[in-house]
Amino acid sequence: MPTRKATVTPPATDIEGALAALGAEELREAIRELLCELDERAQGRAVSSLIHRAARRSGWAPAAVSNEDVAEVLAFVEAAEQEAYADPSDFDDLLLSGSTAFLRKDYQTAFEIFGALLPPLADGEIHLGQDEMVDEVLGVDAGECAVQFVVSAYMTSAPKGRAAAVRSAIDTVQGLLYFTEPLEELERTALEPLPGLDEFLPEWRALIEGELDDEPRSDWDSEQDRWLREVVQRLEGSKGLEKIARSSGRADDLRAWCRSLVKARDWKAALSAFDAAAELVAGKEYARGEFLDGAALAAQELGRKDLPARLERGWREAPSVERLSRWLGAAGGKASLRKRAADALAACPKQDQRQRALLHVLLGDLESAARLLASAPGLGWSDPKHPGRLLFPVLQALLAGKPVALSSAIGLASISARDFDDLEAISDGPEGPRLATPELDRLFALANLPHLAAGPVREVVLDAMCEAAESRVEGVTGNKRRNHYGDAASLVAICAGLDPSPVTDRWVARIRDEHRRFPAFRAELDRRIGAR
Repeated sequence: MPTRKATVTPPATDIEGALAALGAEELREAIRELLCELDERAQGRAVSSLIHRAARRSGWAPAAVSNEDVAEVLAFVEAAEQEAYADPSDFDDLLLSGSTAFLRKDYQTAFEIFGALLPPLADGEIHLGQDEMVDEVLGVDAGECAVQFVVSAYMTSAPKGRAAAVRSAIDTVQGLLYFTEPLEELERTALEPLPGLDEFLPEWRALIEGELDDEPRSDWDSEQDRWLREVVQRLEGSKGLEKIARSSGRADDLRAWCRSLVKARDWKAALSAFDAAAELVAGKEYARGEFLDGAALAAQELGRKDLPARLERGWREAPSVERLSRWLGAAGGKASLRKRAADALAACPKQDQRQRALLHVLLGDLESAARLLASAPGLGWSDPKHPGRLLFPVLQALLAGKPVALSSAIGLASISARDFDDLEAISDGPEGPRLATPELDRLFALANLPHLAAGPVREVVLDAMCEAAESRVEGVTGNKRRNHYGDAASLVAICAGLDPSPVTDRWVARIRDEHRRFPAFRAELDRRIGAR
């Protein structure tokens, strides 16, 4: 029986064209009809979004919320708290009344409504039938209502003591929204410029500093640490962040200082800041490496000649595949690449077998690389120090006489020099500048690796791959890692494809026979190489 094809979303160009062709009244009619098609939760979110857009952009204001409406909210909450339950659609309607008052700039009414509804919701005193989060059942965005509540607290409080009022409001709704940067949240949500902001900021800073003084300091970043950095940057800019960072020596404070300079594209100042930060976090390798990377990024953007030396220092002080590839990738040719690889191998940590495997391959020492693969554990292939994910596709390509192309390795998850971006925490977003990091494929091409035809090295490499594949099979089956059965079967299939001989056939048959009790694994194996 023929089956109906699944409905697909029309291309965006068709949607844009259709919307452009409709007049205003036709669009209104279409929206009304579509709202009736939605379930209660989706309809509530759509209605809330439309009301917010209209109120913010057109000057239109929703109908006023009466004192009777407020009394209804208070009575509803009292009853819901006694029963410890409320219908989510009823709660949506009342939250929407609070947002309506907020959009009318009736901040006192909004404060009263949200002040009644949100605390028992945040504290779990009223259950709405959700499994975990209230967003599962509510149509109105409770987090947005929480910010509107805090803005209402700001607007209704006296200038003197406003910081305490805002802090109290945040505490009240903390269970509904995590305020990472409260000043930004307030300004994003407010319908008009926050009055008295210049007076508020110093008061807010003093309040947060007082809270920090009352608590023992640690290397872990608290919400007060983040809030203090936000307000200090408003008041004093990067200079203020520098004072905090140099005083505390904490990685997060140093990171914020450096990030502010990267965002401003002040690369000369950023270079000095990163260098200072790397010294101030001595003993914390993860952070030190990050700041050394940042210094190299600034050097790159400034076009400095000491960039290769900075890349080398970053790798030596905090070794990783990513940093190693940057330093090696800055080599001018094969001879220079091999010289750096030899120097790196002498200094590479013994336990980081993935980096050592990369260096052995670039030096053309495939037998040493094969020994690393053969001795690697069957589990832990996702560990960034395990050599399997790197070596298997590389050796597969060399045995097959093909260029190494890790980015498109068949049967294995690809590996890249960019497995982890150490600059993510200090960069200016995903579109910001990045250190030039070559793909490992380019390093292999620069090394001009030999293909492995017949000969003893080919036999050593193939034996190591078979041993690693069998170890992987034993690891995933012995520990019931069913999600990895297909991966292990792929390794066996790769080996079988590289050496389609009777010896390999017997090896595959033995693996299948020894794993009779694992039909799921055998099915994966049969799917890849067929029954033998």
